[in-house]
Amino acid sequence: MSDQQAELDRHFAWLENKLPPKPARFLAWLRRPSSRLVRLPLGFLLILGGILSFLPVLGIWMLPLGLMLIAQDIPILRGPIVRLLAWTERKWQDYQRARGRAAD
Repeated sequence: MSDQQAELDRHFAWLENKLPPKPARFLAWLRRPSSRLVRLPLGFLLILGGILSFLPVLGIWMLPLGLMLIAQDIPILRGPIVRLLAWTERKWQDYQRARGRAAD
């Protein structure tokens, strides 16, 4: 397994831990190799929904999730997606630290 795939799996595991049980099980099912025929169209639909996030019900959260799903099957996307997720994680941790200090 490549380093990028391992890092992508780590981000998926983090996301599964944050979700309620049923959506987490669905996401785990989507990550299986046998779910590729569902994963790719769903990933593209999530990206489209993320682009149309100005509409009700749809949201920007759909874009990174769709990209993560597609990166499972398209190796050339793994590097950029893993770097984007790592950057987002660093920014989130910085935000949490700054917020923690402001609350003190």
